[in-house]
Amino acid sequence: MTHSVSSPSVLTFGEAMAMFVANTTGTLADIEHFQRRLAGADNNVAIGLARLGFHVSWLSRVGNDGFGQFIRQALEAEGIDGRHIHTDSQHPTGLLFKERASGGADPKVTYFRRGSAASHLSPNDADGVDFDALRHVHATGITPALSDSACQLTRHIMEQARLRGATISFDPNLRPSLWPSETKMRDTLNELASLADWVLPGLSEGQLLTGRKTPYDIAGYYLDQGASAVIIKLGPEGSYYRGTLADHEESFTVEGCHVAEVVDTVGAGDGFAVGVISALLDGCSARQAAQRGNLIGAQAIQVIGDMEGLPHRPQLQALEAEQTF
Repeated sequence: MTHSVSSPSVLTFGEAMAMFVANTTGTLADIEHFQRRLAGADNNVAIGLARLGFHVSWLSRVGNDGFGQFIRQALEAEGIDGRHIHTDSQHPTGLLFKERASGGADPKVTYFRRGSAASHLSPNDADGVDFDALRHVHATGITPALSDSACQLTRHIMEQARLRGATISFDPNLRPSLWPSETKMRDTLNELASLADWVLPGLSEGQLLTGRKTPYDIAGYYLDQGASAVIIKLGPEGSYYRGTLADHEESFTVEGCHVAEVVDTVGAGDGFAVGVISALLDGCSARQAAQRGNLIGAQAIQVIGDMEGLPHRPQLQALEAEQTF
């Protein structure tokens, strides 16, 4: 699939890392053999949307090193437009090492990302973006946690996209260890969420960020800030939607998809975002968007990697045809 001539219609941005996943269970201290894969929430979403046929660009900085080259090649092999991937000769590409989880538990992860190329992202990195051509921007709460300049970039991209009338989705994607304090995390992410049309928190994330308990009240908080729809991830229970698409407010819960074996929960939220965003961009109803979010999220947790389970369009159509709602 080549999109090289026209400007991308969907933009995501943030940090990708080279990920080394243990071949066997056990602590990192005892593991000798790893598989190299790609990690990063916003590039997972970029890959998922590109697999469904959208012309997606991903904006970032990578080091002038083998891992930066690996990331660039891996994304371009997925059909992602790499025109906004900047090479930073001064700083390295981030890495992470992940234990092999057993029994559906969250795997333990060790990061080597401090001072990475992507942590030096700034508003200047968006100078080449054709905002007028953008139909949609997806932002996460990880990028603003990387550094003050990366936070400024996040705000800049969201504000520019909003001025031009593109839709914006925001996944808070809480990473408390990257923030100086919980208060700073909460204030920054809620302020950024106020620039988005579609806010996609997990239930516990929404509770922490808003101080509200129920999905209805968490959604109300973001609707009051200007969001048109809030879609909350409820884990195995599915998802909750509240919003005003097509000029009428509705709220409902959509049951989760049954999964026989949970292999690795990392990437489930990114798969959910791919489902919701693609469905809304396809012109589907709110209910169909929540259902597709659940469906793709369920695919993501049945594989080891973060994005290996994300479907291509024919596979998605087959999965949706099998669903009985």
